[in-house]
Amino acid sequence: MQKFEIDKVEDVNLSDLELVCFVREALRSVIEGDRSSYEQLLGVLHRKGNLGPDEVALLVTSLKALTGAVSCIDIAHHDALLASIFGMNMWNYEPDVMDALIELITSLAASSGGYLDLCLGMLVNNFMPPRSFLEFLNQKRGLSRKGQVVYRVHSALKDISDLVPLAPLRLLPIILQKLPNTFAMEKAIVVYVENMLRVEECALGDIIGNMMLTALVDRLIEFDVEIEWKDIMSDDFSKGIFEMELEDVDDILDDAETEGFELSGGFPGRNILKGNKIAETLDSLLVLMFEHLKTCHESGRLVKVFETLLQSFQITVLSTYKSKFAQFVMFYACSLDPENCGVRFANELADIFSERSHPPNKTMSAVAYLASFLSRSNFLPLSFVVKMLQRLVNWCWIYCQDHKSEINPQAHRVFYACCQAVMYVLCFRMRSIMDDPKLRSKLTHFPLEEIFKHPLNPLKVCLPTIVDEFLRQARASCLFTASEARVFDDLLESEFSIAFGGLERLDTFFPFDPCLLKKSDSFIRPWFISWSMVKTTYEEEEEEDDQEEIMTADAMATSLMEEEEFSLDYSLNRMSITPKSTLNYHFGGAFNAVTKMPSRIRPSTSPESF
Repeated sequence: MQKFEIDKVEDVNLSDLELVCFVREALRSVIEGDRSSYEQLLGVLHRKGNLGPDEVALLVTSLKALTGAVSCIDIAHHDALLASIFGMNMWNYEPDVMDALIELITSLAASSGGYLDLCLGMLVNNFMPPRSFLEFLNQKRGLSRKGQVVYRVHSALKDISDLVPLAPLRLLPIILQKLPNTFAMEKAIVVYVENMLRVEECALGDIIGNMMLTALVDRLIEFDVEIEWKDIMSDDFSKGIFEMELEDVDDILDDAETEGFELSGGFPGRNILKGNKIAETLDSLLVLMFEHLKTCHESGRLVKVFETLLQSFQITVLSTYKSKFAQFVMFYACSLDPENCGVRFANELADIFSERSHPPNKTMSAVAYLASFLSRSNFLPLSFVVKMLQRLVNWCWIYCQDHKSEINPQAHRVFYACCQAVMYVLCFRMRSIMDDPKLRSKLTHFPLEEIFKHPLNPLKVCLPTIVDEFLRQARASCLFTASEARVFDDLLESEFSIAFGGLERLDTFFPFDPCLLKKSDSFIRPWFISWSMVKTTYEEEEEEDDQEEIMTADAMATSLMEEEEFSLDYSLNRMSITPKSTLNYHFGGAFNAVTKMPSRIRPSTSPESF
């Protein structure tokens, strides 16, 4: 048979069959010790960079010939050839080369089980572009190349899975093993995760999708805990969860500029995380998850996917020390389908809290999540919020009946966590509940007075800022009788609140406090209740007081004007040319003071809770 000289192939008028024969001869001859044709073949596969039209044609021809000769490839004798094939990166080639390479990889995977993992690994390697390509990802040609590569990779994975039924199970560990664990290459990681989510939503997802999502949530948590509280918090820990401000910054600054202001309560604004590579990578990954969940909702898959997320949440997120942002995956999923996902999430948290089999830390975490979720979600029906509150209040009341002991923050920490959760939710929801006669009737029949007057004294143990805000609204709404309200004044902050949930407990918090990641927050904000949006029960009283102050100021101004008119008339009558000035009333002094803008309450994002 004619010796194969691959560098002359383009000069020879050969049929596809003849070309396959030449390649087979090259593969056979190397086993017999003749490597000349084999080395020429390797040289063609090693060509990279800007290939000319003839070089591209030669590479495509060689790859197609290898596809027709896969039965002659021996893993022991042709290891260099296989290394060259599996080392090729499709991001470096034009579509003609990509198609020929994909065809070869698919044929190799189907020809022998020994090549399956290598073929799958090569395809997964193409989930991420090479470093040299990262700068072009946001450009038109970069996006075009990305689309070309991604389409072919996933088409090949589907074809291989159809040909080799065990391929999906072999694919999963390869994907998880190659999942980047560094945040230094944000763009590359984002593209890799995009490909993972694309696997999850295709037919392969029916087999390995749940494990894929679980792995992604785990990776989000790993990035999350790398962001330390010292990166977020200011040195001022004295502010409470509810802080007074003169104006709502969000009404002044548009979304593009909000990163520059500071939130109250010891948390700087989003600007503090600007330039933090971990936070920026996590932000981008969360956005990918949100977009994927939206696609699942539109395709009717969200409820199924949510069950996987819920299991992952229970295992990983709920017990994670200092999770700050990863939990918003659950929040956003619930916002897409409140009736199913939102209700399911709240009930699951309540179940975890109620079950005695869970350790105290997990139980306290569950009730903190529940309180934060009920308070911050604008998509939950108010009647459902009251239903969940009743469940928590009943638990507290039963606990009070079973325990007659005195204050002990350590021994009864779960009880105090539940009491604090109830008060926290009512700080956000009391006005809305009181405005609904039916729900108001339910709330007024809750045994709240009996719980808070119990010898366990939760008002002395729970966080003072929450207790103070709760009692202020309770008085304004007449939730308690006047005599009982006076009794509660003697049950406020003591050394116990510091021991239980004070400033030394920064490891725990209300987990759905405002999200400080800018891109992620744009998804969360439409479904989120910030404190500046809350109407409190005492707001009407303040508005009435403000109106009275304004009316008093107007009356003062009118009186002063009348007095000036009288004085002027009197002076004119006496031929005076220096009438009394009243500028001091308008630009200083008491008049200016009473016309000052009334204060508004904004939330603290300080994690000074459980």
